Amino acid sequence: MTTKPGFLGRPLLARFARFTSIQASTPLCKEAFFPPTNHEMLKPKIESQTQQVPSKYLIVLLLLVALPAYSAVREVGPVGLTVNDLDQEIRFFTQVLPFEEVSRTDIKGQPADELLGLQNANLRVVQLRLGNEIVILSEHESKGRQIPLDSRSYDHWFQHIAIVVRDMDKAFEHLRQKRVRYISTAPQTLPDWNKGAAGIKAFYFRDPEDHVLEIIWFPPGKGDLKWQLHGTNTFLGIDHTAIVVSDTEKSLALYRDFLGLRVSGESENYGVEQEHLNQVFGARLHITALRADHGPGIEFLEYITPPGGRNLAADAKPNDLIFWNTHIIVDDVAKLSAKLRESGVAFVSRPGNLRSQIVRDPDGHALEFDELSVPVAASAAGCGVSDPNQAASRASTTRGKLQETH
Repeated sequence: MTTKPGFLGRPLLARFARFTSIQASTPLCKEAFFPPTNHEMLKPKIESQTQQVPSKYLIVLLLLVALPAYSAVREVGPVGLTVNDLDQEIRFFTQVLPFEEVSRTDIKGQPADELLGLQNANLRVVQLRLGNEIVILSEHESKGRQIPLDSRSYDHWFQHIAIVVRDMDKAFEHLRQKRVRYISTAPQTLPDWNKGAAGIKAFYFRDPEDHVLEIIWFPPGKGDLKWQLHGTNTFLGIDHTAIVVSDTEKSLALYRDFLGLRVSGESENYGVEQEHLNQVFGARLHITALRADHGPGIEFLEYITPPGGRNLAADAKPNDLIFWNTHIIVDDVAKLSAKLRESGVAFVSRPGNLRSQIVRDPDGHALEFDELSVPVAASAAGCGVSDPNQAASRASTTRGKLQETH
């Protein structure tokens, strides 16, 4: 692809931050949605970047400045979405899908107003867990706009979560019996020529309020190793959240170069399987998968064709049903927020809440930065990071299980 100008102008410091993250991090081939990027393919890019620096001392200085910034992102946390009827959505996620309720909170007052950028916010928030991953459902007393009836999979506001299943046929039959509304015509198996995604099976469907969900099955050698562990449960957890982006390079400038998420793989998907999967005729997508050290992945979907994906409305608000927010767990929200403001990133939150802040990415997708020490109940909207000790325990348990398989 042709290199395009970055979201933050791709400053020299950001280029070197990317360089250090490539050199310092060890790719976890089987933890990623796709196989890791071939480092030999990256070598010419790295060399061209290093040649721009006139002094080796400047290189050292830039590395020292850049490295601490990229240790700040600890993990990708829960994925939240706004709902219209919380009780109906809870029934869907816990009876049609096997999520379990973790907590239920009523939130209102100034902290919620500041975090969400609203006036007189009053909402009910529920956390649901599947495996080690959490989904957060928020119902506002003051209802926002519905998801557009003609919303398409290539509109720039599109987002979904991918739920991993142990057996696609069994999972699909379960959803069919529950009469879920299809987007895909049926489960699709990605073709062998697509080396990054060959053999992966996927199916899109809707919840009662038109939020898009996906079930996905990984063959051996694809996806995180934990999805291959032995067990009897059909629905396992959340592998990633996918967002449509208008310009991959612009989004990478924020997610990779600024926040330090690593690119774990890329693929170009097209053909009859892709068309049947997302019901977009002529669909051709450039897919980029990103990961932090822990938590679900974030996947970019850039539609090469068809053209015409619509932008998120400029006045979209967190009480609109189209609002999703992906939580990013960081060490210091105030410090990160100051750097983001300096870089011109759009904020949903108003200054005031120093422990959680919501921003918009280049296409309007919401990211909520939660400080590592903030428990859920203390987050202004009830949707901060879960207790860090529990999170650490879950991560340790998962790593232990993975080690037992070798």
